[in-house]
Amino acid sequence: MTSTPPSSDDPAVSMTTTTESPAELATLRLSLVPGIGPRHFADLIATFGSPGEVLTADFRQLQAVPGIGPKLARAIILAADQMSLTGILQTCREHQIQWITGESESYPQLLQRIDDPPLVLFHQGQFAAEDSLAIAIVGSRHATSYGLKQAEKLARGLSLAGFTIVSGLARGIDQAAHRGALEAGGRTIAVLGSGLLNIYPPEHGDLANQVRKQGVLVSEFEPFHAPKSGSFPQRNRIISGMSLGVVVVEAAQRSGALISARLAMEQNREVFAVPGRVDSRMSQGCHRLIRDGAKLVESVEDVLEELGPLAVPISRGDQQMIRNPAELKLNTQELAVLQVIGVEPTEMDQIVQKSGLPINRVLSTISVLQARKLIRRLSGTSVVRI
Repeated sequence: MTSTPPSSDDPAVSMTTTTESPAELATLRLSLVPGIGPRHFADLIATFGSPGEVLTADFRQLQAVPGIGPKLARAIILAADQMSLTGILQTCREHQIQWITGESESYPQLLQRIDDPPLVLFHQGQFAAEDSLAIAIVGSRHATSYGLKQAEKLARGLSLAGFTIVSGLARGIDQAAHRGALEAGGRTIAVLGSGLLNIYPPEHGDLANQVRKQGVLVSEFEPFHAPKSGSFPQRNRIISGMSLGVVVVEAAQRSGALISARLAMEQNREVFAVPGRVDSRMSQGCHRLIRDGAKLVESVEDVLEELGPLAVPISRGDQQMIRNPAELKLNTQELAVLQVIGVEPTEMDQIVQKSGLPINRVLSTISVLQARKLIRRLSGTSVVRI
């Protein structure tokens, strides 16, 4: 949230300890209007220019926007005239809930690039720069012991490699994924299909508390929103949208995890699947994904290899720009050599000089970086970063 002084007739503005801008408050107000989703919001902004202008539009002007019928136009006008934000802002303040819009600096960059990003994200815990390197792990709520073991093992390994683990706090595979990340001391993000003050399933209250401390608990729904069947497929687009790829561990033919996989494909994310027993119903969905082109995953290395070079380098917040997830597995010496190799040809003597390493160690490290497909040798004396 920004430091711009608010200007609103809503008494809630004066009650908040933060200083939300009028545009942020207007976006929040619109996000709470039933029927206003990301696509309607985008059409409204394209027509009126800003959330505040939407709220000052009259009935005729609103109805002129594609998809905005009489019922929705009346709901927007009612929200502008009568909806109070006092209760929701008071609740957020009392429970240390923060909320961000797409204009906020901390809004996840990957999520912002999907076709229908949430208008508002409510969260407990803080987003971090390294969350741009995130992998989702999802699967059946009725997981077998094999599935739970594989999900926890992959989450632990990916966490140790430097990834943030994203999942949905559900029973089964989601729970195992969060626990694997937490036990590895890594970051994890739980995306809820309910409000942050209505944890579902209720027995995951303790797990939610651990996620808050070691990552982020996030929802696009207001804090007391009840868990509804339609909310969970809706939240799946956030799980895949925040991630570079989605790993499915156990899924029946009609599993909700397959929705996440389909959304990942639509969002141009990588899709991975862990194979299982051929006679297990919980393996059918994963095997179908593999037949359809998903990457078969047996280890963390399979994920790193498939992700390959990133379209846009990502900052980890430690002054390190990641161009390829495989860089997360490098040791100190390998990183030192890689960081002095540019996207333009770099001579070997420059690498020796800038890295401070003896020539024999530079040459051996160059061989390792080549094998990991992070650099390419152009000649006997020069290399380039891929």
